[in-house]
Amino acid sequence: MRRVRFVALGDSLTEGVGDPVGEGWRGWAALLAHGLVGKAEEAMESEGTVESAGAVEPVEFINLAVSGAQTRDVLERQLPIGLELRPDVVSAVVGINDTLRCTFDIHAVAARLDTVYGAFAAQGAVLLTACLPDPGGTLGLPGALARPLARRQRAVNAVVHALSERYGAVHLHAAEGDWLTDRAMWSADRLHPGERGHRQLAVRFHALLAGAGLATGSAPSPEPDFPEPTTSASLWWLATAGTGWVARRCTDLLPQLLTLAAAEMRHRARGTSARLDLRA
Repeated sequence: MRRVRFVALGDSLTEGVGDPVGEGWRGWAALLAHGLVGKAEEAMESEGTVESAGAVEPVEFINLAVSGAQTRDVLERQLPIGLELRPDVVSAVVGINDTLRCTFDIHAVAARLDTVYGAFAAQGAVLLTACLPDPGGTLGLPGALARPLARRQRAVNAVVHALSERYGAVHLHAAEGDWLTDRAMWSADRLHPGERGHRQLAVRFHALLAGAGLATGSAPSPEPDFPEPTTSASLWWLATAGTGWVARRCTDLLPQLLTLAAAEMRHRARGTSARLDLRA
């Protein structure tokens, strides 16, 4: 009997950035995988021998998510591999990187997600989706810079909501809740969850799946395995690896973000900010 296969698509959030284990990342999807199916109590036959099912990992987890991925990357690179794997459960959580690029196009984002969700729904997979918090808020950007990004993320979330309903996805409202303002949930870069934040996502997804009768294993623990990074460790990360991330984002996004901020201030002065919401 084939094990339950869980395939995860997306960007750095699903790759597990912010939740380091050994030399790599773990993340919410890996934490969730262990709770999808419980250990069978009866022995199983395998190639003519009998072995305890409790010694067999009941879920095959494959993580295709890549840091920096946009909806285009998920559609063109991850989707073909994911479809070949024919997963029982598949997560497709992506979109924040699209909002952080000067090429942002909500119509293209919607079309790509529609294709991705629809393809897995046609295979009969259980589809996991999530709406996400706006990056400007988590990064603590000034209002004039944060509002355009928040508007973009609200637009992406509206698309994800509509498509999740269309394809019957198990949808997590991750753009709301106390966890957004709890500093202990976030890593040093303030954009990715830390271990506690990844666990929070896994716990909430598991609750949704269990409530729908789609998860029979134990819920992931909300408590971290490792101590939270110290302030000095966080500052060291920002001064080393973090500088490259900031530089890449500034080079790509900052010129347009400043233009968006200028437009934001003009419309606020004229009392016509609603036009920007409508345009988004």
